[in-house]
Amino acid sequence: MIRIARHRLPDAVGGRMTALSDEILAVEPAQRVARAREMWKATTVRNTVRQPLREVLAEMSPGREHCMYCGDNHGTDVDHFEPVSRNPLRTFDWLNHLLACSTCNSHGKRDAFPLDDAGRPLLIDPTTEDPFEHLFLSLTVGIYSPLTPKGGATIEVCGLNRPLLARGRMQALRVVILCLERWRSAHATGRRWTRRC
Repeated sequence: MIRIARHRLPDAVGGRMTALSDEILAVEPAQRVARAREMWKATTVRNTVRQPLREVLAEMSPGREHCMYCGDNHGTDVDHFEPVSRNPLRTFDWLNHLLACSTCNSHGKRDAFPLDDAGRPLLIDPTTEDPFEHLFLSLTVGIYSPLTPKGGATIEVCGLNRPLLARGRMQALRVVILCLERWRSAHATGRRWTRRC
């Protein structure tokens, strides 16, 4: 998980999202979750909001449209950081959306949204804070350790230490070390280094 800069949303999409939020607000409070979910799944919303929203999130994401939580898997889902079930009024709030892989979004996080004793979120939003204030990554074993309760909750809820992710991080470290060693060897002998690692 790395820090991610949030891009500006196109004005037309932002305006549409504001109008949709107003529609949810106009519904009786007891009906808002159902209405928000219904609106989110509507075909017109998919074409005018969800698809453009996903495109902006994909531009923001690390690597090639990677998940903003685990950073490894392909980001396929537009995730509501604060779940619709908890706050339907944020269904169309631009600041509440992240790009997530289906493992993090559908199998890990789902509707989980742990809070501390003061009611503040215990999950890291990489667009508003630096994850490394809460997480320590040990590259030699490929796992995250929590530095704060927020880091611990994020590791647990998003499954950031899944064995496949840990092995991938260790492999990335080996590749970087190999590349640096080859570059140093080529540089020391005066040869041009053109091979890929």
